[in-house]
Amino acid sequence: MRARFWERYALEALDTEEWEALCDGCGRCCLHKIEDPRSGRIHYTNIACRLLDLDSCRCTDYAHRHQRVPDCLPLTPEVLARDARWLPPTCAYRRLAEGRGLPDWHPLRTGRAETVVAAGISVRGLAVPEGRAGSPLHHLLEWPAG
Repeated sequence: MRARFWERYALEALDTEEWEALCDGCGRCCLHKIEDPRSGRIHYTNIACRLLDLDSCRCTDYAHRHQRVPDCLPLTPEVLARDARWLPPTCAYRRLAEGRGLPDWHPLRTGRAETVVAAGISVRGLAVPEGRAGSPLHHLLEWPAG
């Protein structure tokens, strides 16, 4: 069997289409995070960025997200190499940067986007809008190991 693009090439060598195809559409990267200034540990919340569509788990203004949400981090191979811990452990970008393969539920393996929801990875039904969340400390959660 011929190796698939994510198995053949380093993240830095992927073209834009391949890079974007790695996103599983879970929406987890679009949830607010809190970094403990003493330990550096990232704490995940279920508070969604104002641009995240809570049904589709996709950004409603992907092309302009960095302008509209200044603390939205651009996801590039360079950013991953510096610090991928702000991404959930299930994220394809983080998994590949850490030398792990794509999980069985990933749409590139299954050919179906709904496998992300079926596997319990999607934030659909979990995320709350940032405008209605209140204190982030009341919305902390733990991701599975991935």
